[in-house]
Amino acid sequence: MPLYKRKPFSLVEVPNDLDPKELVFQIRFTKEIFRDYQEYLNRINLYRQRLWTCKISGKSNLTYEEALVSEKRAIEKVQQFPQELMAPMLSIIQFSMLPLRDLADKIALKLQECLFAGLELYGRKEAGVFLCRIIKTLHDSSGKKQYKIAWLDKDKEVVGYDLVYDEDLIKRKLPFSREMVKSFIRESTYRNAPWVLHGRLAEKHGISTHLPDELKSKFYFQNGTLISYKKNRKNGEEEMDGEDESGKNKGKKRTEREKVGASQMEERSEKEDGLKRLEAIKYPIEDLLVQPCPDDPIFTERASPSRDFKVPMDCVGELLMIWDFCSSFSRLLHLSPFSLEDFENAVCHRESNLTLIVECHSALLRLLIKDNGEYASTIVKRKRKSKITLITWREYLCDFLDMNNSPKFRPYMATIKRGHYGLLDTHAKLEIFGELLNCALETDLIREQLDEYIGQWQKIGSTRRGEALEEAKRRREEQERLKAESELNGFPNGNGLNSSGNNVGVLVNNTHNKQNGVAESEKTDHVSKKRGSSQTDGAFRKRTKKHKGKDEHMLEDVQHISKKEAQKIALKHTETVEREEIEMSSKEQRKQHYETEMEKRFIRTNPLGKDRHHNRYWWFRRDGRIFIESLDHKMWGYYGTKEELDALMGSLNRKGERERALQTQLDKFYGKICSGLQKRLKHSADKIALEEAVLRRSTRVRAPPRDNPADAFLRYVNKWKED
Repeated sequence: MPLYKRKPFSLVEVPNDLDPKELVFQIRFTKEIFRDYQEYLNRINLYRQRLWTCKISGKSNLTYEEALVSEKRAIEKVQQFPQELMAPMLSIIQFSMLPLRDLADKIALKLQECLFAGLELYGRKEAGVFLCRIIKTLHDSSGKKQYKIAWLDKDKEVVGYDLVYDEDLIKRKLPFSREMVKSFIRESTYRNAPWVLHGRLAEKHGISTHLPDELKSKFYFQNGTLISYKKNRKNGEEEMDGEDESGKNKGKKRTEREKVGASQMEERSEKEDGLKRLEAIKYPIEDLLVQPCPDDPIFTERASPSRDFKVPMDCVGELLMIWDFCSSFSRLLHLSPFSLEDFENAVCHRESNLTLIVECHSALLRLLIKDNGEYASTIVKRKRKSKITLITWREYLCDFLDMNNSPKFRPYMATIKRGHYGLLDTHAKLEIFGELLNCALETDLIREQLDEYIGQWQKIGSTRRGEALEEAKRRREEQERLKAESELNGFPNGNGLNSSGNNVGVLVNNTHNKQNGVAESEKTDHVSKKRGSSQTDGAFRKRTKKHKGKDEHMLEDVQHISKKEAQKIALKHTETVEREEIEMSSKEQRKQHYETEMEKRFIRTNPLGKDRHHNRYWWFRRDGRIFIESLDHKMWGYYGTKEELDALMGSLNRKGERERALQTQLDKFYGKICSGLQKRLKHSADKIALEEAVLRRSTRVRAPPRDNPADAFLRYVNKWKED
């Protein structure tokens, strides 16, 4: 069983009064049964923490399930040991006091010398080296070991037999590693220091279970288990030889000690179980296992998504996929971009020759023709004209459906040939588009475009990393230069202004000290001599005045220098700040440029993430809205305002794995999503205003009415169409 924090861990026992029809919670990999959901949750959260250790291999930092798998694999490896080596290995292990690593090294060295029947190695024969297999171990008349071997060819077929000595054989490395030896030691024993084999294993291989004389003073066997005297003393059983004369009193005291020990063990196990239950859960965890906590922030209520789609609900995903593909590869398809709303209206429209629909089909069919694949061969066989027009596009589409030879498309072909494409239901139209899309994705043109974009992505990423490394190097060099300048100017702390101020103080103090020293010296000389004349007094006053003049001049110079240094440092600081601001602005512009360039090179649209109920969230930068897809892909909705986006972000619980990842992505693209939502809202407001203006226009006004924005899809023109 896996070890919890390197200690044995017992599983929960099955309740005795369990009803066969009772609903319970069971952990899959331990088969433990719980009636209370909170207990089940605490236990499964404990198993998911990386606090478990594989008992056999010693691998740590695993979950419980990972430790179980590791133990299973380790046991399988251990069972591959040759049976001939089991007894020598077990005899070395039994009652050994060596640490695990030293014991494994000792076994490996010992087994290197062991040659057993069935072992394949190389032997010397006629000044050559050949492969052989040991058949039997023998002894000659002098008692020296001798081996009967079979010589093998390159196909490992026996070509002859021989008797050789140990020195004629070239020993190979062991067929197992030291880690496997360590696993074998752990699997074979139930305790260390000393290592003691399991009773059945020792009995099976004839290993002695009698305690060596040097260990009898420290250990003893009780109920088949080796126990330390020291451990018993710690448990309160240090009085091995009681002083009571009667055997009854000894028996009573022993019974009392056993009862006390049992009660203490029960209390300790209860405390440990309580601590395990109260142990803090390491987040994030599975979202559905997250329970409300008092320290949780106040979550906002998530808004209900809008579902006012014109296409059936189960067709929204297909609609988004087709529109996203046409918009992303519009340059390659020579198809002017159009909005999702226009595409949705066009798909639902009943007109057969709608320009938007015709251009989309024609662009995809032209791509298949350029690929020179199966569809191009079909067109050549049927002698179609190379140009797809508003009249002939239906024929090309029917040729594609006929080539596909799918039974689901046959009913549609008759309707299209009659010129009634618009009468097909939305499911049928999107199915045809989807099939065209799948074939387009398999063309060399699309694959080459994707390969080119991937290469450009990698190049942009490499450039960004290079610039980041250069920037880090430049900053490091700048810091080193500033530090060197500071030290050169006598400011070892790197704070020029403060240091210069301090130096001014030091200089001033030194000046005062010099002045005081001169005055005191002159005064001392004058007093000690007790003689003076007017000439001497005059000379004294003259010298004092001269010193004062020098000191004042020195102070002025120091103050002048300090002000100059301060101005220099302030100017340098201002220049540095301005330069850093310019660099930051330039860096942001470069970052924005790289992101824009990477967005242009579309590879695929990935969902932002999932919430706790596995609903996917999609964001298409060409539309602006956030679309929500249910787990079964049948329900769709969208958020179209910033308030709904903020409510969504405020409702996510970061303790769950999925919602944490979703919130991270929303934070990353928050600015772009808000910009897209605001742009869409502005466009919608302008559109509503135009519609109202059209409705308010009087019939008496002769000026031509404005175009209704709701019918914009009817006026689509493909400006990128090939001539």
